[in-house]
Amino acid sequence: MTHDANMIGAMRDIAIRLADAAAEATLPYFRSIEAGEMNKARKGFDPVTLADQAGERAMRSILDEERPDDAIQGEEYGDKPGTTGWTWHLDPIDGTRAYLAGLPSWTTLIGLVHEGKAIIGIIDQPYLGERYIGAPGGTVLIDRDNVSHDLSTRDCPALTDAILSTTDYFILSPPERGAFEHLRATAKLTRYGLDAYAYARLAAGTIDMVAETELKPHDVAALIPVVENAGGVVTDWRGHPASIGGQIVAASNQSILDEALISLRRSARDFMS
Repeated sequence: MTHDANMIGAMRDIAIRLADAAAEATLPYFRSIEAGEMNKARKGFDPVTLADQAGERAMRSILDEERPDDAIQGEEYGDKPGTTGWTWHLDPIDGTRAYLAGLPSWTTLIGLVHEGKAIIGIIDQPYLGERYIGAPGGTVLIDRDNVSHDLSTRDCPALTDAILSTTDYFILSPPERGAFEHLRATAKLTRYGLDAYAYARLAAGTIDMVAETELKPHDVAALIPVVENAGGVVTDWRGHPASIGGQIVAASNQSILDEALISLRRSARDFMS
C-alpha cells in the first residue's frame, strides 16, 4: 500500500507537534519531587506519574482539534474509535521506571498506523534533545540544535559481532529466557534497561538487535517505522511481519535476524490483541 506524499508530510508534521507538546508537559516533572508517582497495578508495581497523564492529554488535545475523526490508542486514557482508518498510538512516557529513577532513557512514543500498518513513528527523548523520526523515505535524528541527521542501521556481519538489548530479562517467561540466553551467549555485548531508546539506537547504528515480549500496541507502533526506514528489520519471534504488540525482535539486517530466529522460534507464542 502506498500513501500520498503530501498526506504523509502533513501527518509527520502533526506527529512532530505532538512530540513538542508532550515534551513541554513531561520535562518539568523530570527529576522533580512533584512527579506524583502512583501505582496503577492491582498486584506488584506499575508506576504512572502526573507527567504521563499530562503528556497524553496534551497530545490528545491536538488530535481532537486537527484529526478529530482518527482513532487514538493511548497508554493512559485508552481507546477512542475513529472512522478514517488512521490510528494514533500514544505513550507519553515509555520507561516510567527510568523516568522515576532520573535516567534519561525514557522516551515519548508516537506511532501512526493506517489500516494495521505502522507508517510513521517518533521516538523522542527531550531531555537529551534527541528526536528519532521514521517515515516513508527514511529515518532521521533531529538533535537539540534542530539539525537533521540521516540514520541507517549498522552493517553487522554476524550475531557474534552484535550488540544486543532487552529491557528487563525478568519479564521473559522461562522458555523466553532460554531463547534469549542463546542470543546473549552468542552476541558480543548485551545491555539492559533501555526501553524504546534501544530501538532508536538500533536505527542510529550503535545497537544491532533488540528482543522483547509482552509489548502493547502503544509500545510498538512507533518503533517499527523508525527501525525499518533506517534499513532494519522488525518481526515477531517466528519471523513473521511484526504485529502491533506481543513478541518483537528488531535487527540491523536480515542476516543476523535469521541467526537469532533459530533460538527465538522455540519459545514463540501468540498474544491476544
